[in-house]
Amino acid sequence: MKRFLIGAAIACSTMLSASATFAADLTFWTWRQEDKAEYEKFFADFNKANPDITVKFEAFEATSYNTVLSTALAGGKGPDLMMTRTYGGIESLAGAGYLMPLDSTKIPALKGFSEPALASATMRSDKTLYAVPAASQTMLVIYNTEIFEKNGITEPKSWDEFIAACEKLKAAGVMPFANGTATGWQNETIVSALTSSIMGKAFYADLMAGKTDFNDKRYVEALTKLKEISQYFPDGFVGLDYASAQQLFTSGMAGMFAGGSFELANFAKQNPELKMGVFAAPGLKAEDEKLVGLFYDSGFGGNAKPKDPEAVLKFLNYVSSKDFGQAFANGLNNVSAVPGVTFDNPLLAEVAELNKDSIPYMTLVNFRYGEPTGSNLIQAGVSKMLNGQATPAEVGKSMTDGLSAWYAPFKK
Repeated sequence: MKRFLIGAAIACSTMLSASATFAADLTFWTWRQEDKAEYEKFFADFNKANPDITVKFEAFEATSYNTVLSTALAGGKGPDLMMTRTYGGIESLAGAGYLMPLDSTKIPALKGFSEPALASATMRSDKTLYAVPAASQTMLVIYNTEIFEKNGITEPKSWDEFIAACEKLKAAGVMPFANGTATGWQNETIVSALTSSIMGKAFYADLMAGKTDFNDKRYVEALTKLKEISQYFPDGFVGLDYASAQQLFTSGMAGMFAGGSFELANFAKQNPELKMGVFAAPGLKAEDEKLVGLFYDSGFGGNAKPKDPEAVLKFLNYVSSKDFGQAFANGLNNVSAVPGVTFDNPLLAEVAELNKDSIPYMTLVNFRYGEPTGSNLIQAGVSKMLNGQATPAEVGKSMTDGLSAWYAPFKK
């Protein structure tokens, strides 16, 4: 009898040990505190299919996230799973060996993702993917449909129509645009949101092929038109910060906001009664192709040395699935990078349709891989231009000269 009890105890101990080993508690870090409620729903759905794996959400300030994350990973105390930046933003983590390399053998659904989406999370030097692409963002014009209807304005088809719409709003006592430029990164967004159609696909192709640079007359003309339309920004816009500009639009004091599709969910939260529409800022002529600026802004990565690699891969396979992509799109009002996702929100569906005619948000997508970054250069350049301290041609030259420090095609 004693032998039986000892044997049973050993067997029970072995089973408990195996069960404890199999269970996994994963940590997930992000900079998106405002998404916590939705992510907890995602984690609950994942846990239903994987009852032995739990995921804990932890968020940090967006401005300090990169530093906090890299410091923790360097000390071996980082999360199992993390939201990653894209393009140049992912390379410091991947280059230091902190992220788990991924491919379609580990995550079969990756075979269906678009090439631009995968490129956003791929390190250039080793051509290796280090995150599952999460969402795309679109640079465009958001407008108050009730203000447009009240003033008999339709979405402009040419630059002259765009200016005429601004004049009509101004005459009616409505601010045409809510945008301010005191917050540096907003200087970059308005370039892509308002001038992508003027730059055009041919300019972007020539730029990437090394056939031209930012001194190109097509780019200078785009900045010239940006300066022209800035006269319809609020009085004192150079001192107007991002939060205040948002409030001008959501309060109904301004008819348009030039920015990203990521604004839509925020605007709806700030004013649930706000009726919005979106359009691609037009080119010079009505027949010119209307383009939005497009980029992928985040991905889901795994720690290169996780406590439980199998559990991490299960989660990364989950976030690459269509079921997750659909929940992500509907819950967070974002255009998911997962292929085949549809949109319950008609405005988001319209954004996805506009994405079919786009050029990359180039200062982010292509020119954040060295110092000075294209983003830093354009933000400073546009600030000077709109303050009357630089011409569009001088901004184009400063972009080219600055990037030539590390971007080979611009080196003399």
